[in-house]
Amino acid sequence: MQKIHTNTAPAAVGPYSQAIVSGSLVFTSGQIAIDPATNAVEAADITGQTEQVMKNLGAVLEAAGSSFEKAVKTTCFLADMGDFAAFNEIYGRYFTSLPSRSCVAAKTLPKNVLVEVEVIAEV
Repeated sequence: MQKIHTNTAPAAVGPYSQAIVSGSLVFTSGQIAIDPATNAVEAADITGQTEQVMKNLGAVLEAAGSSFEKAVKTTCFLADMGDFAAFNEIYGRYFTSLPSRSCVAAKTLPKNVLVEVEVIAEV
């Protein structure tokens, strides 16, 4: 196993790695809408937060030698399923390879963000 860390994505907010490469797969930790430059949640709406999550995921995937195009499976967490359409529109711009996906509502997410996404991808 190889632990992945990049300064272009937020540092882990607990005792875990941004991602782990095992064999030919990378498993990202859930990424939330923290801007790594400020270490704060900058956007208050689902659109801005989803964009930041995708930037963070892209940075972690790149650090692991992968990309959105190599995604096999995503798991998405939304604080409010009423945000699904707006989230889905942005998500679809990044995950054009159409990986399998689960999307669930979560009562509360870390730092009270609106969205969290984790990815399994090929390296």
